Amino acid sequence: MPELDDETLAFAHRMFDLARSGAADELAANVTAGVPVNLTNDKGDTLLILAAYHNHPATVAALLSRGADPDRVNDRGQTALAAAVFRQNAETVTTLLAAGADPDGGTPSAVATADYFKLPEMTALLRGEG
Repeated sequence: MPELDDETLAFAHRMFDLARSGAADELAANVTAGVPVNLTNDKGDTLLILAAYHNHPATVAALLSRGADPDRVNDRGQTALAAAVFRQNAETVTTLLAAGADPDGGTPSAVATADYFKLPEMTALLRGEG
């Protein structure tokens, strides 16, 4: 794989910062303009995983509507759904489930995360009871 120049790396870091900060409109515009929706950082975190972990349901929805893979795992085997469960963000969990995210995907899975951290509200959402 060719080395990326400093300008390209800075741009990529900016996209990850937009996902972390919840800048849904700006990030969505960049994805629409050609930024890969499943862009990953050096830890395998996708824009979607970062948006989910940092509690930005509108950004999660914008990425999903542009084709983000809800079941993509990072280098530690974690998914956006597991991140949303860990953060106890019901809106993000619901949005990811509606997009087809697998509650049993990843390691630990969203189900295992809810069980481990004793999050009955999240378990109910994952089971379709919420």
